[in-house]
Amino acid sequence: MLTYEECLAMSDLTEEEIDAIAVHEHMDTMIAMALGHYLVTHDGEQKIRQIILDDINEARKAGDPAKERLLRGVLQHFITTHPAHSRSAVA
Repeated sequence: MLTYEECLAMSDLTEEEIDAIAVHEHMDTMIAMALGHYLVTHDGEQKIRQIILDDINEARKAGDPAKERLLRGVLQHFITTHPAHSRSAVA
């Protein structure tokens, strides 16, 4: 059986990126990891980018500047590591 860390290493995403997917899609992190990996390997980077942008907007609406800053960092890292299908602008 694979460990969480082994699955994470194979997903081509960070734990924070997976957490953003899990929160946005209201799912367990292991399922979010599988979804994220699928999206990364099937030209779905724009969808992940939009998920993170949505989470940033939710943090802003909730008045949670710390979470908003964290998610902006997550977005910047995602754009840096998956540049082929990500727009250069950060929300």
